[in-house]
Amino acid sequence: MKRVFDVVASLFLLVALSPLIAIVAFLVRVKIGYPVFFKQLRPGLNEVPFYLLKFRTMTNDKDNAGQLLPDEERITRFGRFLRKYSFDELPQLVNVLKGELSLVGPRPLLMEYLPLYSAEQARRHYVKPGITGWAQINGRNAISWEEKFALDVWYVDHQTFWLDMRILLLTLRKVWLSEGVSQQGHATVDRFKSEEIRVKEGRG
Repeated sequence: MKRVFDVVASLFLLVALSPLIAIVAFLVRVKIGYPVFFKQLRPGLNEVPFYLLKFRTMTNDKDNAGQLLPDEERITRFGRFLRKYSFDELPQLVNVLKGELSLVGPRPLLMEYLPLYSAEQARRHYVKPGITGWAQINGRNAISWEEKFALDVWYVDHQTFWLDMRILLLTLRKVWLSEGVSQQGHATVDRFKSEEIRVKEGRG
């Protein structure tokens, strides 16, 4: 039932929101530049990688050494607006249609995080990742990584179709209120580090 709902809902949303998607794409091209889409390899179900699609929200500005500047310096004013209302996530409906994402599930994070997870945290990959999830409606980027992963694993153990419907409805409220868009002091969220690394840094 979940896959059928994902296909029907993502196809409907892609058609219904096509004017908005076209407008956002045009504005990204004008205000931020080319390419319009940001594509990055992320781990999917059972850690199988796929390319996640998003609208660009940052420039590609680099320092004198050729390294990308910090996110806080590259994110544009228009990019912050897109993130505030989650418009940057709209292209992920294509990922849902292709079967790489679900509408609801743990958010797909960076490939480089895979070796850092504990065995319990790694269980978040037992289900297909999603555009939104249990962690997103319970704090999003404003909560700690440990809290976020605990919520993801809770979803893995308790997922039902009706829980997904509840998450989708609550997501609309979160987006409308722009809650938890970023972690305090960061453009989005601090990078995840394993417990061992954080203890060595005195942050555990």
